[in-house]
Amino acid sequence: MRTAGITVKPEVRVTVRGDIPPALADRAGKKVARLFGAAHRPVLAASVRLSRHGNPAMDRPVIAQATVDVNGRPVRAQVAAPTAEEAVDLLDAKLRRQLERCALHWEARRGGRPSAEPGEWRHDSAPSRHSPWYPRPEAEREIIRHKSYSLDRSTVDEAAAEMHLLDYDFHLFTESGTGQDSVLYHAGPTMHRLAQPTPPGPHLLAPFKLALTISAQPAPLLSTTEAVERLGLLGLPFLFFLDAERGRGSVLYHRYDGHYGLITPAV
Repeated sequence: MRTAGITVKPEVRVTVRGDIPPALADRAGKKVARLFGAAHRPVLAASVRLSRHGNPAMDRPVIAQATVDVNGRPVRAQVAAPTAEEAVDLLDAKLRRQLERCALHWEARRGGRPSAEPGEWRHDSAPSRHSPWYPRPEAEREIIRHKSYSLDRSTVDEAAAEMHLLDYDFHLFTESGTGQDSVLYHAGPTMHRLAQPTPPGPHLLAPFKLALTISAQPAPLLSTTEAVERLGLLGLPFLFFLDAERGRGSVLYHRYDGHYGLITPAV
């Protein structure tokens, strides 16, 4: 007896913050659902978040974010735009690129594609164009999100793939060769830079192929309060530091709303 296979697509969960028309939220969900066919593996879940910040000082007040679970691997895209309509269209284009990149990375890991090809994920190092954070007065800034998770033990190549698929400006991980908490981010002539609490010689890192510069500066030993003060003084998008209380590498960063987020390893 022959049986027919049935493919059930997951529902796209759409959440809205601020003045976003319901019809546009529905359109965003449908656009993401149509992209499931670009995934190289089954899509298990998908979500979209549309946020409009009410402050008129922001040039691009609408933030659109999408996360698609491709067979257990999250693929994420985030954009900022002056209008909600433009944000939805930009998100559609960017998420498609992210899903295509995910398929390329999967093929590269299988050996199905040579890793030196220009289109490979490890050579697509141009940083995303993100909206600058809202210039909230320093006295009003607070750490309103604290995320703690077990850091993956990864090579530089694996960390770069994760950073790109999640559409992050930086990625906190444990480098598998040195065993150090490390952050990989977009900077320098190679557009990828690695920072660690104790800068290693390149030969101490696990083998990797990514074009990379290594920061010669050790991560500063700071309390969370001192990290907030230093980030405010330097005006950088984020600060990698060695947490004085936990003894682990941590990242303090600016959020779109002008407040701070903090990422620490789970002990």
